[in-house]
Amino acid sequence: MNGNVIVGQSGGPTSVINSSLAGVFKTAIDRGANKVYGMIHGIKGLLDNQYVDLSDKLNSTMAIDLLKRTPSSYLGSCRYKLPEINDSKETYEKIFQILKNLDIKYFFYIGGNDSMDTIKKLSDYAKIVNSDIKFMGVPKTIDNDLAITDHTPGYGSAAKFIAATMKEIIRDGVVYDYPTISIVEIMGRNAGWLTAAAALAKSDDCEGVDLIYLPEKVFDVDHFLNKIKELSKSGKSIVVAVSEGVKVADGRFVFELAEHVEFVDAFGHKQMSGTAKFLANKVTAELGTKARAIELSTLQRCAAHMTSRTDITEAYNVGGAAVKAAFEGETGKVVVIKRVSDDPYMSITETADVSKIANVEKKVPLEWITDDDYVTNDLIHYIHPLIQAELSPIMVDGLPRHLKNK
Repeated sequence: MNGNVIVGQSGGPTSVINSSLAGVFKTAIDRGANKVYGMIHGIKGLLDNQYVDLSDKLNSTMAIDLLKRTPSSYLGSCRYKLPEINDSKETYEKIFQILKNLDIKYFFYIGGNDSMDTIKKLSDYAKIVNSDIKFMGVPKTIDNDLAITDHTPGYGSAAKFIAATMKEIIRDGVVYDYPTISIVEIMGRNAGWLTAAAALAKSDDCEGVDLIYLPEKVFDVDHFLNKIKELSKSGKSIVVAVSEGVKVADGRFVFELAEHVEFVDAFGHKQMSGTAKFLANKVTAELGTKARAIELSTLQRCAAHMTSRTDITEAYNVGGAAVKAAFEGETGKVVVIKRVSDDPYMSITETADVSKIANVEKKVPLEWITDDDYVTNDLIHYIHPLIQAELSPIMVDGLPRHLKNK
């Protein structure tokens, strides 16, 4: 092949995003790439000429294997929104000059919705200037909200962590001779895929969570309090799973009903935090019952000790599939996962036009959410194959070993 490869990571980290990076790197080298560069802190770092030669760092099978098991973004990440092409052509001219200087012919970006927006804009500009650089998106997001793909790498491991954690919270609550109320806040701005994973906790050895609230449905605080009051009559401990992004009828997030400090990122996203705390305080004030707020926060993103083998394998595969597609001439595309069988679970990779994915959110179908504040078996069956099997960390001195980018 002619030319070099560059790859970057963007958006929130996951426990398997580096497996996709390994897939891009290994496949590119195996297919004859001369050099594979890594952007430091994504497209924002590239604009500042921050990049490394990955060929020097991932120069052994052990390093690549360790990279796959290392959580978070090895290359660093960013939340940087490229301007519209007509608003800042000089930004694109600078990027493409840097790519020319590095003799880049293939550009890969691992990320979610906002990252695919970057791929779309760069591939659109490439058409305008007749550049032969191939631009490919590699899917990643624990939110599982990318369109077209059956699911996204990162989601299965986060779902596994959530389901396991909910089982442990439930076990913790049943030890006393009096009821406890635990309200667990789970990530999910506009889509409830992660919170829905709490339903997997219910099994022959676990009672399961009592209530599940997703952002796809309007949240009614009074209805919630009445449900808690009714469940409390049973005398048993109560565990509630709630998405951080649930909203009341007037469109406000529940966390906005309490005093809070607001932070908004470059893409206009408000920082989510405080939903469980607000609801726990409300339960205590209105019902006179002690309630505990548990916010999983960033713990659910990079829990590599709970990595799903299915998830980490698919993450590696989508990275390799992106390289294969680009080397065969595709550009302006995103690798997607197609489920071909549930029992046994099987999936394949395809590519889809980035314009059909960038800035499009896939939400939980309303028919998968019940009227009694729970989710259907169809949703549980959808998630279940994605959390299967484990990949043990490489342990050193009793702790997981990670690959650090020095």
